[in-house]
Amino acid sequence: MAAAVGLRSFYKATGRLLCVHHIRLYSNFRSLKAKYNCGLDKPSWRYRNPHRLFRTTIVSHGQIVQFKLSDIGEGITEVTVKEWYVKEGDVVSQFDSICEVQSDKASVTITSRYDGVIRKLHYNLDEIAHVGKPLVDIETAALKDVAPEEDVVETPAVSHEEQTHQEIKGHKTLATPAVRRLAMENNIKLSEVVGTGKDNRILKEDILNYLAKQTGAILPLSPKPEIVAPPPTPKPAADKPKMPRIPLPISKPVVISQKDKTVAVSGFQKVMVKTMSAALKIPHFGYCDEIDLTQLVRLREELKPVALERGIKLTFMPFFLKAASLALLHYPILNASLDENCQNITYKASHNIGVAMDTGQGLVVPNVKNVQACSVYEVASELNRLQSLGSANQLGTSDLTGGTFTLSNIGTIGGTYAKPVILPPEVAIGALGKIQGLPRFNAKGEIFKAQIMNVSWSADHRIIDGATMSRFSNLWKSYLENPAFMLLDLK
Repeated sequence: MAAAVGLRSFYKATGRLLCVHHIRLYSNFRSLKAKYNCGLDKPSWRYRNPHRLFRTTIVSHGQIVQFKLSDIGEGITEVTVKEWYVKEGDVVSQFDSICEVQSDKASVTITSRYDGVIRKLHYNLDEIAHVGKPLVDIETAALKDVAPEEDVVETPAVSHEEQTHQEIKGHKTLATPAVRRLAMENNIKLSEVVGTGKDNRILKEDILNYLAKQTGAILPLSPKPEIVAPPPTPKPAADKPKMPRIPLPISKPVVISQKDKTVAVSGFQKVMVKTMSAALKIPHFGYCDEIDLTQLVRLREELKPVALERGIKLTFMPFFLKAASLALLHYPILNASLDENCQNITYKASHNIGVAMDTGQGLVVPNVKNVQACSVYEVASELNRLQSLGSANQLGTSDLTGGTFTLSNIGTIGGTYAKPVILPPEVAIGALGKIQGLPRFNAKGEIFKAQIMNVSWSADHRIIDGATMSRFSNLWKSYLENPAFMLLDLK
């Protein structure tokens, strides 16, 4: 990190100020020995073990820099300030968190681009901040070049421009501030690291792998799943009578207000207003059915211990998503979009299946990318990640955009049937009810206990007819009622 060294010398015997010198250094020093001579001549520096040299800079009086809110993409022009991580007078460094803002699509943490002192916060909590307008004022050092003979030894390091705006043949290197800081601390140029994330994004593991290759050391990476034998199936215990589930009251105390209150529509509510208004233009076709999940319930119980050994919580949703993806391969019209003029249909190659989540900030619909290329385990792992981020209100824009098909598991809260509303530009959505043990007849006419789940579909009736929706639902249903059937179509 940048370090500032101030040297000041006063010669009181003659009543004259002989020299005031401030030097700002941009990397770690190695074996530096300075000898500063006060006088009217320029100071001289002595060093040993010389390496690459760079020019020092003289800092005059601090200057105020207005740190403006940058464009965070997706056409977002304004955000709501949800939390400040700094206050006026705090000292910040590059990549330190400044605040958390929430757009109508995601929550984003804004980090500092400067070293300095916070002098002014331009917004209070829950106020609207606009892209391109000042967010905070930071007092930094004003820099001026000095004579070339004033050289200081440095070890090779990554400059600020390389860290923040590294480009390879005109392509900006993608990395989070935490990854950039890790690279900076280890004197690694991001341009030399091959990213393995989406769009060649550099991940923490990429930096650690690069270090391991350079040093030959074995560095701790994020744990990779290991295939282990499932533990022995425990003997079934005697069935205990289950107590009926009683809805719990809201944890917050109920406050009875005496006056009406008007609040602005913001955050995720704002995008819901916009999306649902657009959805009113779509003629919805509804289709409902019930699914016998008895075999799937039994299979999940067998696989849950194996998934836990791999660090993954296995729910029913990964099976629902994978079965939907397999069915979409046969009925791609449900994974398409219709343009605003209703002239062209775009068939999406990727199955980015959204999952509606109820969070503290409202309904959000992150999506699992490329389900058609993922295993059930990989889908479960991604769902675990999205659910963790959703609970912490930390879902990113990439998690919330790009969806092509949606499933809403309303059954986790309650209810059997629903009337889901399509999320434009998608053309289909499904709502899943709760799983219930209900009496059903088998092929021999005998009554047995079945695990039944209801599903409600909505489709854009402009391009999807009832027969197509019904056939898709039947195929999806067959995969879930006979999980072994999925093996035939898995890639």
